[in-house]
Parts: sequence; C-alpha cells; structure tokens
Amino acid sequence: MEYTDQYSWIIPFIPLPVPMLIGVGLLLFPTATKNLRRMWVFPSVLLLSIVMICSIYLASQQINNSSIHLYGWSWTINIDFSFEFGYLVDPLTSIMLLLITTVGIMVLIYSDNYMSHDQGYLRFFAYMSFFNTSMLGLVTSSNLIQIYFFWELVGICSYLLIGFWFTRPIAANACQKAFVTNRVGDLGFLLGILGFYWITGSLEFRDLFEIVKHLVYNNEVNFLFVTLCAFLLFSGAVAKSAQFPLHVWLPDAMEGPTPISALIHAATMVAAGIFLVARLLPLFIVIPYIMNIIAFIGIITLFLGATLALAQKDIKRSLAYSTMSQLGYMMLALGMGSYRAALFHLITHAYSKALLFLGSGSIIHSMETIVGYSPDKSQNMVLMGGLRKHLPITKTSFLVGTLSLCGIPPLACFWSKDEIINDSWLYLPIFAIIACSTAGLTAFYMFRIYLLTFEGHLNVHFQTYNGKKNNLFSSISLWGKKGKKKKKIRLNVNERLSFFGKNTYRSDNNIRSMTCFFITRKNFITKNTFSYPHESDNTMLFPMLVLVLFILFIGVIGIPFFNQFDQEGIALDILSKFLTPSINLLHQNSNHSVDWYEFVENATLSVSIAYFGILISAFFYNPVYSSLQNLNLFNFFLKNIPKKIQILWTKIRNGIYDWSYTRGYIDVFYARFGVEGIRRLAQLTHFFDRRIIDGLTNGVGIASFFVGEGIKYVGGGRISSYLLGYVFYVLIFLLILFWFYHYII
Repeated sequence: MEYTDQYSWIIPFIPLPVPMLIGVGLLLFPTATKNLRRMWVFPSVLLLSIVMICSIYLASQQINNSSIHLYGWSWTINIDFSFEFGYLVDPLTSIMLLLITTVGIMVLIYSDNYMSHDQGYLRFFAYMSFFNTSMLGLVTSSNLIQIYFFWELVGICSYLLIGFWFTRPIAANACQKAFVTNRVGDLGFLLGILGFYWITGSLEFRDLFEIVKHLVYNNEVNFLFVTLCAFLLFSGAVAKSAQFPLHVWLPDAMEGPTPISALIHAATMVAAGIFLVARLLPLFIVIPYIMNIIAFIGIITLFLGATLALAQKDIKRSLAYSTMSQLGYMMLALGMGSYRAALFHLITHAYSKALLFLGSGSIIHSMETIVGYSPDKSQNMVLMGGLRKHLPITKTSFLVGTLSLCGIPPLACFWSKDEIINDSWLYLPIFAIIACSTAGLTAFYMFRIYLLTFEGHLNVHFQTYNGKKNNLFSSISLWGKKGKKKKKIRLNVNERLSFFGKNTYRSDNNIRSMTCFFITRKNFITKNTFSYPHESDNTMLFPMLVLVLFILFIGVIGIPFFNQFDQEGIALDILSKFLTPSINLLHQNSNHSVDWYEFVENATLSVSIAYFGILISAFFYNPVYSSLQNLNLFNFFLKNIPKKIQILWTKIRNGIYDWSYTRGYIDVFYARFGVEGIRRLAQLTHFFDRRIIDGLTNGVGIASFFVGEGIKYVGGGRISSYLLGYVFYVLIFLLILFWFYHYII
C-alpha cells in the first residue's frame, strides 16, 4: 500500500471494466450474457469494494499525515497553452471517495434483488458502474477542465438512469427535463472556466487560487468581471445540486428506479455541486459578493424545499424535496464559510437519505403486490398505511432515518445540522430563524411520510385493510412471495444465477407496465384484486441495516469524545483534524473548540423545534387524531372558536396545501413564460424566415421573371431604341437621386 498515493489515478477506472465487459458480452455472446445476467453484480460490488479499501487507506493517511498529494501529466502542450491530466488527493477527495464507495456498494447489493425482474438488468448495472467511474473521476480531478469532462459524464449517466424505463412517456420527459435544466447550469460553468482561464492563464486549482487572490487584492483585474465568472462557475453547482431556481428537475427525476434515487439523487450526484463549491471555496472566499449569493441561494433553497414537501403524495417526490432542502443547508454553510459544518452535514445526510430512499423502495416493493406494478399507485402515500405490522424491519430502519433527518439526538444529522444552525446565528440572525423554522418543517413532513406509510389503515381501490390478513385471497407476486395458499410456479425461462439472492426470478419485456393478477379460491382471475404486503428479501434488508449502523455511529466523528488537544489546549475532534489542510487553505482556524454549555443551549432550541414539528404532524396524521374528534372536550373547543378565525385558518391551510402540491407554481411559471415563450419566439422566427426573408428572395426572383417576360415583348431589335430607353431610365434615376439628396438629406 506504500504506492497507493502515486497510483491513485487508477481509482476512477477500477469499476470501468464492468460496463465494457457487459457491452462486449451483449455484442458477441448475447444469449449467454443474458442467461448469466445475475452474475454481473458480483464483479460490480467487488471492484467498488477495492476502491473502498483504497479510499479507507487514503483517508487514514490524511488523518495521520495531513498531507495533500497532487500528480499531473502533460496532455497537450502548445506555445500558449498547456493542459495537464492529473489527480488530487486531499481530505475533500477522501471524504467523497468514502461516500461514493460505501453508499454505492450498499445500493448495488440492494439493486440485485430490486431489479431482478427487469429486462434491463444488465443495462442497469452497466450504467451504474459507468456512473461510479465518472463520479470517482470527478472528485479526484486536479483542474477545472478535467472536472468539467467528468461533470458531463455524470450528467449523461443521470440522463440514462432517470430515463431507464424510457418506454414510459413520463420517464422520458423527466430525463429530458433533467438534461435540459442541467445544460443551463453547465453552460454557465463552461463560460466561467473559460473566463478564469482568460484571466489567469491556468486551470490548475492551486495556481488559480493564488493568481486570483493576488489580482483581486492588488486591484489588477476588473472586479465585476471576476465576480461574473465566479457566478458562472457557481451556476453549474446550482443546477447539479438542485438549488433554486434550477431545482425543478429533481422531483421528476424520481421516475427512475429507486436505487438510482438512493445513489445519484441523494448521496452522490446531487452532492457534486456541494463538492464543486467546497473545492472552489478558496476562490469564492476572496469575492464577498459571491459568498453572499451562495448563502442567499442556500437559505432560499432550504426553506422552499421544505415547504414544497409538505403536501406531496408521492413518497419519492417528498424525499426529493427533502434532499433539496438539506442541500440548501450545505450551501448555506458554504456561503457562510462554515466549511467543516457543510462537509459534516454532507456525510450525515448522504447515509440518512440513502437509507430513506432504500426504505421507500422496500415500501414500494410491498405495495406492488397489492395494487399492481403501477408507480402512480405503489408510490402514493394516500394508498398506504398500516404497514408497520407487515414490514417491521423496513419500518424500524425508516424510522431511524426519519429521526436522523429531523435532527433528533444522538443520530447523525443532529450533530451536523445543529452546527450549521449555530454558525448561522453568528452570520446573520434572520438566516438562523429561517434555518430553525425549516428544521421544524423537516420534522413535520418527514413524520407525515412515516405516519401515512406505516400507521393507520391500508386503503387500496376503495378497500380498507385493517391489519388482519384476508383469507379469501392468496397472491402470486412478481417478487417471488406467496400468500397463504401455496402454489408452485414453473418458470418458462432458464434460471438465473444469483450471488446475493437465494431466489431466481423471471424477467419481462416491459415490467413497469405490467399489472399483477391474483388468484382467488373460486378459481377465477381478477385484476388488481386486494392482497396484503410483505417484507422485502434479505438482500434488500441487509444494506438498510448497514446504513442504520452508519447513522447511529457516524456522528461520533464530529464530537470531541477523545479529548485530543492541540498546542494551544483547544479540543479537537476527528473531523476537524481530518479537514485541517483544507481549512488552513481557506485561512480559517482549523481548531474547532467546543463550549458544551453553549452547545447544549443551542441544541435544546433546535431539538425542541423538531419535537414541536413531530407533535403537529402526529396531531394531523396520527390515527389518534380521529379518536380525539369524538371527545366532547375537543368538539367543545372547536365549536367555541370564532368563525372568522376558522375561515382564516382554512384559507391559510388551503393556501399552504396548494402552494406545496403545485410545487410553488414554479413549474407553471417555467411552462408559461419559459416553454411557451420559447415556442412563440420560434413561431415568430419561423414566420419571419418564411414570409419575410424567403418572401423577399422569392419576390425578387418572381419580379425579375415577370420584368424579363414583359421586356422581351417590348424590344424591336433596334439598337437606337435600346439606347433611348437606357438614357431615359438613367435620367429618371438621376432625378430621383437628386430629389432625395436635395429634399430628404
């Protein structure tokens, strides 16, 4: 392992053989490759595990030695231009490598069973491995142009995975929306790169930071132009991390498979924008206006995402808006200069949200055995409820992730989110008030998701399930589970090998458009007949339990339990020591001192707000609320409220619901003024092109034709007549020119 630093450039390319071999296998040996399709998950997990081992070693080296490794090779050399391809290993790189590999391995194991029935199983793992390669290359890049190269590869993988079920129009539209929205930010990102290269003549991070700092502090560059270029760089992060106003693609991206949502849209790809801002923070920090813009965009995003999640019915869309809100917390921390708090929350949120998305996949999996393989029903929380008795492991895991995201101690997100809120009090009190209120909204909508899903009764197709198994029906599930009445199923295709699951399943050509059929005791087939849910297989539960352990213990890295002290006697925790080189680069104090009295005081406020949000959510969505309505005291209280207050409360409640359910009318605004405006502009341009430009050209041609046709009948064959006509027309032209010059000019 002594040469790991020198050969770290191999890390991004370790997962690459999987998509290459799958492509070659499908091209040369399609039948054998498809029959052994379950085999490909093993090399995918194995290669990513190798990357994880290397990442752990690099992280340990960073903690022990606090060193930064930078290597580069000349790619293109010219008189005025030199482009190097290299890699940079520092604490930020190590953090991202650990996140990508640990979450990626869990998602790959989970996907083996989740995608086992899909015909695109091989295509799914090829895309996933290629995405891992692109993301690993992005976080290890040593210059801006190399980051942009992998940045676009990550965008391509996101496009392919969001539109994985491209036969469904809604999925095809979602991937196109994500692609176009990200192109807006990526165009700004590219222009910013070109602008800074024009200013500094370098694309390497260290040279770029030093030159810009020197130019700005000595007033040797146009400050407005530097600010514009920095804002263009930041626009790439705004689109990739779903920040306002380029956040509209993230909820629609949930049309992809749930493992994609767990990996790309919760833990890694959307975190690429946070990574970019953290990497370029030494550049942004010398431009105060950009830091203020980053903080302002972050505070808007965190509050907007929380309000839009309040009334969503789709469980994955609710979690998507939650992701948007938490990314806003990280962006706010970076805008305030709280580098440590932002990366700490990046770590804790990645594991928490990955667990929640995998838990939602387990829930959707169980609901599909009831309502058929229809995403609009199996993801609708209104049709859920009462699942706690049938999905105990999923329920417990989902509850742990929910409590963590709500900021309940001692779970992971409590430590990181509370640190951001504390720093916001020092930066700007109004930001701290908004952050605290958003923490309450987070607790409200997260427990709304939990209560609608696991508590109460199950309502499917106007049939109420009260938690007792109905003996009338026994189901044959697409997932290999059977109801009370057992019946052998003979598969018409060859059995597939599985390295992580004990069951073998068949694939279907269009699995997302299928509808489950359930067999009754009366021996007739009924479509969408009611059944009851069941727990997922072990290969889906294992990654969730591992992520639960991460959530329980990952917060320890930010707590000074071990009483490590620096030379000045200030307590240091593991995370501060790990991030010391990067923080020194930002000219900030690397020592993270802890005043336990102040910490407990601030934590009490934030936790109290979170518990208040949970209480309000329980009041509205817990089944106990329906029983409270039968109490005379409760009815007496309602009757004695003035009608004006009741009407005002109803309007406020309906207004909040409409705002959230319609996504803040932002999509409507884009559709009306963006899409429709572009279409009208295109129609106007088309009309101008055909009627004006083509009309003038065709008119000149037609006029010349008719003039020529008319003149040929005038000519008599005499030169004297032609000369007379020529002189006559010249005189008329000269008279017109004289009149125009004398009277007009």
